[in-house]
Amino acid sequence: MRRNLQRGVRLRPVDLAREHGLSTQAIRNYEEAGILPAADRTPSGYRAYTPLHAAALRAFLALLPGHGHQTATSIMQAVNQGATDTAFRLIDESHAQLLDDRRTLEAVESALRDLERGAGQAGAAEVPGPGGMFIGPLAGHLGIRPATLRKWERAGLVRPRRDRVTGYRVYDEADVRDARLAHQLRRGGYLLEQIAPLIAQVRTAGGLEPLEGALSDWHARLSARARAMLSGAAGLEAYLRGCD
Repeated sequence: MRRNLQRGVRLRPVDLAREHGLSTQAIRNYEEAGILPAADRTPSGYRAYTPLHAAALRAFLALLPGHGHQTATSIMQAVNQGATDTAFRLIDESHAQLLDDRRTLEAVESALRDLERGAGQAGAAEVPGPGGMFIGPLAGHLGIRPATLRKWERAGLVRPRRDRVTGYRVYDEADVRDARLAHQLRRGGYLLEQIAPLIAQVRTAGGLEPLEGALSDWHARLSARARAMLSGAAGLEAYLRGCD
């Protein structure tokens, strides 16, 4: 494959596909989506790719693990349209989301440590505070839909009380904590039936031991994502050098 990537060599879709174990249809789909720059056509109508297309494909595949398909696609589309500032902003947003996830995980760990210290105070975590938060603001704070919170309520992950006057759901401090924990576990790929026992342990202040595996897994996922972003940045930089 390296021999075929010399400057001036014309590459077929299969040449790009083989390097990454992809189908030729995937290569065509990537071009149509704007992930790859538009290819020239031979007199007979076949696509003719270049080493620059190969570099674009490597950049996209390097971006995928750290940024996800949608953001990686948007980054490549922006670069191919000459809007590099937009691409850099999208990358910045991914890094900001990763930092926010780290801070949320630290907050969850802190909350769990507080629960462990207060384990002797039965039901302390369940005492409603003054006021509370309605479903709309809480959903907006978490970046999810109100319907998701209602689904979590049916699964037993959150247990809001009802306002006596309006009948609206009201989430106190403990409910918000449970919702944040459920949100992080869902982002980590856990199923609702896997989350329910963890939430129950938190509510009863049963200690950190049942959650140590999950917390360790969160840290590992965040570290893997951070490293994947480094690889994605290197792949994109190589492509940008080729574009220049």
